[in-house]
Amino acid sequence: MIPHDTISNILSTAKIEEVVGDFVSLKRRGVNYIGLCPFHNEKTPSFTVSPSKGIYKCFGCGKAGNAVNFLMEHEHFTYPEALRELAKRYNIEIEEEKQTPEKIQEQNEKESLFLLNQYAQKYFEQVLHETEEGKAVGLSYFRERLFNDNTIRKFQLGYSPENWDSFTENATANGYKPEYLVKTGLSLQKETRLMDRFHGRVIFPIHSASGRIIGFGGRVLKSDKHLAKYINSPESEIYNKSKSLYGLFFAKNALIAKDTCLLVEGYTDVISLHQAGIENVVASSGTSLTQEQIKLIQRYTANITILYDGDPAGIKASMRGIDMILEHGMNVRIVLFPEGEDPDSFVRKNRVAEVETFIAKNAVNFILFKTRLLLEETAGDPIKKAALIKEIVNTISLIPDGISRSLYIKECAGVLGVQEQTLLNEINKIFRKKFTKKDPESLETEGAGVDFSEPPAPSQMELEVDSSEAQERAIIRLLLLYANEILIFKEEDENKEMKEIPVKVGDFIIHDIQSDELSFDDPVCQQIFNEMAASLEQEKIADKDHFFHHTDINISTLAIDLCVPSYELSTNWKKNRIYVDLEHQSSVDSINSAVLTFKVRKIDRMILDISNKLKEAGSDEEAMQLLDDWHKKKEISSKIHSQLGGGRIVIK
Repeated sequence: MIPHDTISNILSTAKIEEVVGDFVSLKRRGVNYIGLCPFHNEKTPSFTVSPSKGIYKCFGCGKAGNAVNFLMEHEHFTYPEALRELAKRYNIEIEEEKQTPEKIQEQNEKESLFLLNQYAQKYFEQVLHETEEGKAVGLSYFRERLFNDNTIRKFQLGYSPENWDSFTENATANGYKPEYLVKTGLSLQKETRLMDRFHGRVIFPIHSASGRIIGFGGRVLKSDKHLAKYINSPESEIYNKSKSLYGLFFAKNALIAKDTCLLVEGYTDVISLHQAGIENVVASSGTSLTQEQIKLIQRYTANITILYDGDPAGIKASMRGIDMILEHGMNVRIVLFPEGEDPDSFVRKNRVAEVETFIAKNAVNFILFKTRLLLEETAGDPIKKAALIKEIVNTISLIPDGISRSLYIKECAGVLGVQEQTLLNEINKIFRKKFTKKDPESLETEGAGVDFSEPPAPSQMELEVDSSEAQERAIIRLLLLYANEILIFKEEDENKEMKEIPVKVGDFIIHDIQSDELSFDDPVCQQIFNEMAASLEQEKIADKDHFFHHTDINISTLAIDLCVPSYELSTNWKKNRIYVDLEHQSSVDSINSAVLTFKVRKIDRMILDISNKLKEAGSDEEAMQLLDDWHKKKEISSKIHSQLGGGRIVIK
């Protein structure tokens, strides 16, 4: 357990802009920072970080939280994991018991897998540098690749002994459970015994974006055709190869600074380029590019340059992945290295300046590159050329930006030797199919004359008539913002004189709702309401600051979402003699109205339910009871409606 005082110290020390800035390129705007949201695809920044409040909020997808929430949401940490990560970053000591085999067994499985991977990395690194076999085989290989000692240490490279179970025996002797050895893939179950997966291989640890070791890659050094050259850790609770990129942890800052990502295939490509000073490079580790990997890159830059070794077959196989990059609104360029060269070999044979110049001069726009590559195969065959045109048009149609599409249509028309209108017509056909699939008749009734070169905006979602979500959120928002402010009720006393009765906003709302035995449909709203009700006995009701840093990510997210406005008032307005009514004044004034609106929506829902039951009443007696209940609820609803706008509360 982490002591409460330590948690408070971590939360007060952590700077939200620094924590988020490790994963998102942020730019200052006034007192806040903005950037592209890491939780959904966007081209215009709507992700805001507020250092003064210690929170983040995306006005596009609605994600919100504090530094701990961000790590939990972004890195899939547990609450203790996120706290430990922040403590490590800010050099805050957490007084916990030393990790023992018994303690490891008590921890949750995910944390145990991380700890085991960390232990394995240290073991492989020690074997590489401190054993005769490690130095003679593993270290010699790395030095043949011209990796220097700093690079080897930085990437935490290692070596697994040739012996079949050296690591497994060492790990089990130090208290690590066999079941976790198998789940991480470090060991293989062979009948009744465990064996090392990576024995006789040099080791490349695979890091998450935050630097935790999630898996390993191993390269065999024997010339045995029966052995796979490279093997990776299997999928586990902490490692998903489709959601990770090798080298991202070391490349993050460079991706932001250079505003472009160099994408390569293998571990050594990344390490060689990084050692040469070209640090904005990551690898897909031999897998086809996935949506998740694209999103990872997009957090840092919208520009990708893919470095190929010149094999046309390999390039064609990866084109679908590149099409996905275009769908995300990113810019893709291709660089082909000379025949027989890959990024690793090329950078070892040339000076850094020559490598950078080569990449800059040979980077070709992907769509034009694809057009020229496939055009070579048509060889005057009109049928193949027609198929090529459709292929290119499909690729262009994936680009979300209409202006960019128009430019590509113009350039590709010139390369293909066809009229621009021909390509535009084909793209229009694609959009018609895409946006009329659910309603085939809409093309005739609504689509006539529409230019489908720009996809129509999605229709606005219809609100459920009987939903009370807006009213529930309004009540919780008022409680979060103004629970401890004072309302003044004015009532006549026995002498018919007006007297003032001060009541806290929180007391008024909570008691009023509880007295009518009303509840919230939204479970998170109900949780916040319950916590506030439980804190009534204290001198101060729990407010927004308490819920902003709540341990339940759903609660903190909703609290921030409700309390952070979609705009900030300029700090210079008063100086310039521009005066604006603050938003909270009108909210406090309308507390009574908000509570009554909440009540009437609940009552109206009850009336609707009774009406539905009346249709299915099994007897006259049941129908009469329901009808009587219907009239009572209807009368209550009418009274509430008449009270709305009555303004019986005076704010002091």
